[in-house]
Amino acid sequence: MTITSLDEIITAVRNHDRPARVAIAPCAEEFVIRSALTAHKEGIAEPIFIGNREKSLAVAEKHGLDIGGFEFHDEQDDVEAVATAVSYFKNGKADLIMKGLVSTSTVLKAILNKQTGVPTRGIISHVTVFEASSQKRLILLTDAGVNIKPNLQRKADILRNAIDVARKLGMEKPKAAILAATEKVNYPAMPATLDADILAKMAAEDAFGDAYVAGPLALDLAISSTAATCKGIDNPVAGCADILLTPEIESGNILYKALATIAGKTMASVVVGSEVPIVVSSRGDSDSSKFHSIALACYLSGM
Repeated sequence: MTITSLDEIITAVRNHDRPARVAIAPCAEEFVIRSALTAHKEGIAEPIFIGNREKSLAVAEKHGLDIGGFEFHDEQDDVEAVATAVSYFKNGKADLIMKGLVSTSTVLKAILNKQTGVPTRGIISHVTVFEASSQKRLILLTDAGVNIKPNLQRKADILRNAIDVARKLGMEKPKAAILAATEKVNYPAMPATLDADILAKMAAEDAFGDAYVAGPLALDLAISSTAATCKGIDNPVAGCADILLTPEIESGNILYKALATIAGKTMASVVVGSEVPIVVSSRGDSDSSKFHSIALACYLSGM
């Protein structure tokens, strides 16, 4: 079955055997707490709060929230709180890890620690899922949060991770657009256009399995059939991309935050490529986005 909305992800997760235990660190932030309580109310996750207990209780009380009945591990230092969340997962006390009010780099450092971190299957990357505006379907955006300036090989790995997520969402033959500022190769002025062209050619040689990959494509050509027709772009991806792969983290992060703030999109975000998806939404995201990020991680992990 193809998942076509964020609500369908929640419905699917409700059918799992039991709610996932989610270790959240550090947790002293309103939207983090709200999203966790919503996940509990919806029956998809049981939060384990980790962080400064006094501060967390004060935040909860200020906003009329009650976290008194949930497991809480008091940890004053944010870095240690994240390390504790990772250890909870490693020791089987939690099923998932969620980033709270802390930088993504702090979470990634703990995840990638060779001695105490979470095993990875290859490279890790950030994948965001959001709903298309005019069609009942989901679009994936990658990478807005992990890989700063990926080379060609790293982009290929990021694409493979996104295609894997797309297939788990029921997209049998995902359509991936490798984004750039133009649809024509312009090298060396725009190196991203050459990378996009090479990735498309790799796809034609079955480097990514059963998927359509096109590039370089400007954003409008990737998601607007009207723009694609106007510019005479005719390929299976143009105007209907399932996956948007950005050239580097700056353009990816700008697009992510434009969708969230200007377009008002709810964004469900995870880091994939490790043993378990990590809930990594932006610190400025709404409680709805953080809740849907929990749901997406539960769905992808099978929890």
